[in-house]
Amino acid sequence: MTSPRPTVLLIDDEPHSLSSMRMALEDEFDCIAAGSADEAVQRMEEEWVQVVICDQRMPGKTGVALLTELRERWPDTVRMLITGYTDPGAMASAINDAGIHQFLTKPWHPDQLLMAARNGAHLFQLARENERMALEMRFLASSAQTKLEKRRLALREGLGFETILHSPQSPMKGVLAAARHFASFDVPVLLTGEPGTGRARLARAMHFSSLRSDRPFHALNLAGLTEELALIELFGAKRGILPGGVNKIGLAQKCDRGTLFIEGAEHASPGLQLALWRLLDEGSFTPVGGQKVQTANLRLLLGAGADLLRRVADGAFRADLYYALAVAELVIPPLRARRGDVAILSQAFLDDLSARHGKAAHGFSPDALEFLENWDWPGNLKELHNEVTRMLIFAQGPMLGAELISRAILQAAPSDLGSDRSADAALMADGTLKDRVELIEMRILRETLTRHRWNKSRAAVELGLSRVGLRAKLDRYGISDPSGRVHEEEED
Repeated sequence: MTSPRPTVLLIDDEPHSLSSMRMALEDEFDCIAAGSADEAVQRMEEEWVQVVICDQRMPGKTGVALLTELRERWPDTVRMLITGYTDPGAMASAINDAGIHQFLTKPWHPDQLLMAARNGAHLFQLARENERMALEMRFLASSAQTKLEKRRLALREGLGFETILHSPQSPMKGVLAAARHFASFDVPVLLTGEPGTGRARLARAMHFSSLRSDRPFHALNLAGLTEELALIELFGAKRGILPGGVNKIGLAQKCDRGTLFIEGAEHASPGLQLALWRLLDEGSFTPVGGQKVQTANLRLLLGAGADLLRRVADGAFRADLYYALAVAELVIPPLRARRGDVAILSQAFLDDLSARHGKAAHGFSPDALEFLENWDWPGNLKELHNEVTRMLIFAQGPMLGAELISRAILQAAPSDLGSDRSADAALMADGTLKDRVELIEMRILRETLTRHRWNKSRAAVELGLSRVGLRAKLDRYGISDPSGRVHEEEED
C-alpha cells in the first residue's frame, strides 16, 4: 500500500500566486488553497495538514498573525512565510510569535518552493516519529519497571515465608512469626535444627522479606570443605593461588548489600571461625593470598545442625563468634515434632512431583496419611520427599495408598509421639523371648496386610499361614484395617 502524500495548505489573497504555488508542488503534494485567513482556518479544521505556506501581505490579517493563531491550535504543523521583507527584527519577531520554520523571499523560484515544502514535510514526519518513539520509550520503561516489580514480587512469593507450609497448630508457626520479626532487622541470625529441617529455605525466606530483598542472596555449605577451600569460596583469592593465575571473587564480595547464608557452622575450622568473627565484628575480610583488607556490607545468616553452645563449652567453637551470631537464634523443630504438617507437606511434594514427572496423582488415601504421620522421619523433609517420590513412581492410579509405603514405615506402630521403634529395641531389650517375638510378629502382620491392601488370603500365603490362623493372630493382637473397610477373603 502506497503511503499518502503530504498535504500542504497554500494561503495567498492573489489567485495567480496560489496557482503558481500549486503548479510547483502538485506533483509531490496534495495542495489545498485558501484566499483569506478565515478560509485558511476553515480548511485546517477540515483537513490534516502537515505544511502551511502563507503570504505575509493579506487584507485584514497578516501572515504572521494568522500563523500565530494556527500555531496555538495546530502546533505540530510546519509553518512557512513568504515575504518581500528581510528585516532581521521582523523575522525574529515572526519566529518568536508564529514559530516560523522557514522564510521564503519574493520572488521565489519553483525549485526553492518545492525544496522548502519537502523539508517541511520531512520535519513534520520526524517530529511525529520522535513523539511516537518518546511515547513508546515511556511505555516500555513503565512496562519494564512493572515487569521487574512483578518478577520481584513473584520471586519473593516463590521463595518467601508463604512457601514454608505448616498447619495452624504446628510448632513452625511460632518459629515463622519470630523469623518475620527478625527478617526486617539487619542483624545476624543463627538457625539451628537437625539436618533436613529446612534451614536454607528459612534463610532464603528471611532474605526476601528483608530490606535487602532486591540484592543478591548466596549460600555456602561448609560440610566437607577444607579450611583453605572454604576461605577461598567465602573471601576469594588473589592471582597465583588458584590454577590458571586468575583472581577469584568470593561470596562476601558478591553479596554486597545482600545476604550470605553459611550452612554447617559446626564444621568451621578455628581459622575460618576467626575470619567469620572478623567479618561480623569489623565488616572486613582479606582474600586468600592478598594483603589488602576489604570491607563487606552484607547480612550474615548461619545454619548449624548441632548445639553450638555446647561446642563453646567444649572449646570447639569460639565463644565470641557464637555470641556475635546469637543476636537472634531460631530453632527449627524436626519433622517428627510436626505431625500435623506431614499431610500438608506430602500433598505439596506430590503436586510438585506429579507436574515435574508428568504422572497424574491427586492425593493419598486416609490410611496412607496415617502411616506417614506416624513415622518419625529421621531424615526430615528430604526423607519425606524421597518417600513421596517412590510412592508416585509405583502408583497405579491417581490415589496413593498405604501399600506403596516403604516396609520400615509400615512396620512402625501408631504413637502420639511419632513412630514407635520398640520392635527394633526388642532385639536388645530385657523381657521374655515370647514377649519380644510377639512384638515383632505384630509389626510384621500389620505391614504385610497393608502392602496387600488388607487382602487376608494373599497375606496368609506370603506368611505361610492359613486364613483361619491369620484371623486368629489378628484377633489376638487386636489388629484391624484402620479404614474400616470389609475385604473379600477369596483370592482375586
